Amino acid sequence: MLTVTPSELTKLLLNVAPTRPVFIWGPPGIGKSALVESFAASVGIECVSLLGSQLAPEDLIGVPRIEDGKSIFCPPRMIARDEAYLLFVDELNACSFEVQKAFYSLINDRRLGEYKLPKDSIVVGAGNRAQDSAIVKPMSSALMNRMLHVELRPSVREWLDWAYTVGIHEWVIRYVETRPDHLFSAPPKSEETFTTPRSWHILSDALLCYGREIQPQEIDMLAAGCLSPSHARSFAAFLKQLSGSLHIDKILKGEQPLPRDPKERDVLFFIVQSIRAQLAKELPPQKDDCKPQHRHLASQAKRILVELCEINVELASVMVAEEVGDTARNLPSWLLVDLIRDLPRLAGVVKVK
Repeated sequence: MLTVTPSELTKLLLNVAPTRPVFIWGPPGIGKSALVESFAASVGIECVSLLGSQLAPEDLIGVPRIEDGKSIFCPPRMIARDEAYLLFVDELNACSFEVQKAFYSLINDRRLGEYKLPKDSIVVGAGNRAQDSAIVKPMSSALMNRMLHVELRPSVREWLDWAYTVGIHEWVIRYVETRPDHLFSAPPKSEETFTTPRSWHILSDALLCYGREIQPQEIDMLAAGCLSPSHARSFAAFLKQLSGSLHIDKILKGEQPLPRDPKERDVLFFIVQSIRAQLAKELPPQKDDCKPQHRHLASQAKRILVELCEINVELASVMVAEEVGDTARNLPSWLLVDLIRDLPRLAGVVKVK
């Protein structure tokens, strides 16, 4: 299935949706609904949203009335309109099979019984995937085959551009700029919070409501209520580092030592994660592609790892351990080989998965 960014989705809707229905797949909280509503506004038509998980067949085909001894179904007022509009069916694949059948003619022929959508109307559907731990049902092959399907993926750069324009809290923007890999995390199998563009927006609103007098324990509480547990701890540590004198770029340059106070372990954990993310982002996968700045960065990584082993072996392990999942960012294999070759005394204490 084609994977698209938000800007690519907007272009696709502009070109395809007026002719053929489009279905947008993606995990919760990445902005599917907001993008569709924004697209409708940009082309100057109203967006009418239906929530598939709350629909019954009669919500689409309407109820019958008798006219000249014959029954005529009257579609709901919010659907039966005179002017062109965008009909957005969110959670379409959470509908019952009876409701899915009711959508067949609407999606394929833009018709509900005797009512036909006005000319230039657009139909767009969206839904979560089975692996997202959301309420979904298998989509019938007949319904699946009536639409063009794409999968939406978050774009950090586009989200930050949007965040600046709508006034997202500066702490949230600065954190995502520092840790772009924390914009989104896959939904967990258990019932716990997880990080999405939407949850960052919620956290921003909460921080703005508290204002400048917010206390550290309140920040911890708000972050824990919106983000994945590890991201919430990292965000709180980032703010402590932000308000202090430590700077990651200076630590990487060797101008500042790592914090050694046990009370600053959360800050140290954030710094280690941030350095690891920067190494994974900037170092090339192949050693032959290294330039002088890459070799210097790798040298600094070795120095920091030695310092980490003196402070906390567990955090040294975090710096080099392999991550799994869609958002995993791992160090290039050549760097790990160099670490073991150049720092043999660390080979026994740093566990590389």
